[in-house]
This record gives sequence, C-alpha cells and structure tokens, in this order.
Amino acid sequence: MARPLRQLMGLALDSDTEARTENGLRRTRCLHCRAHLTVAGDGTPLGASTLEHIVPRSWFGRRAADDLTAGLTGPDDPRNLAIACARCNQQKGRGPDAAGPADARAHEIVTALLARRRARFR
Repeated sequence: MARPLRQLMGLALDSDTEARTENGLRRTRCLHCRAHLTVAGDGTPLGASTLEHIVPRSWFGRRAADDLTAGLTGPDDPRNLAIACARCNQQKGRGPDAAGPADARAHEIVTALLARRRARFR
C-alpha cells in the first residue's frame, strides 16, 4: 500500500534543496515550470501543489524503464518524488506518462526530470 499523501509530500520537501519553511508553511517551486508552490506544515498540499512521481508508478517493473528505475527502491523513493503544480503534473500524466517508457520522447522527458530532481536533492 502506498504511503499517505502527506507523508510523501513531506519526503519530497525534506529532500528538496529549494524547499523553505516560512510561518509554518513549506514553500518550493514546481519541478517543471518553477511556479511558487506551498504545502502546509503537516504535508497537506495547498493551492496548485501536487505530488509528482517523476518515473510514473506504472513504469516500475517494465523493462523499457529499467535504466530509469535503477537505484530507486520503488516509486515512493524520495529521489523519485517532487512537488509540481497541478497543470504540469496533469500534462505529464496525459503525455509522457501515458506514452510509456518505450516511447523515446517520454523516456527523454523523464530522464531530464530525474536529472533536475537530482540537482535539487539533498
């Protein structure tokens, strides 16, 4: 069973070098478009904040995604979690995520996002 959303949001924020706590709120930027996002101190997403699984959960265990999932303990590994705005997360879900890891463009986008997350990982 997946961890509760608030706990996963906390994992993503705790390991994000751009995340800051101000007045009991946690602030960071969307992994995709860099929009300002806010999460409550208990991990409750506020406004447009959503949890982004960079490598989609459905890609784990698929041979075409083996290079993307190597070194991750699973979809909820903090290195695979980020905060994204709802617009960007939904676009990714309808585009690259839906195309699957065998699609060259989808694979390229997820690889770039993993690199961006790695640069922000503490």
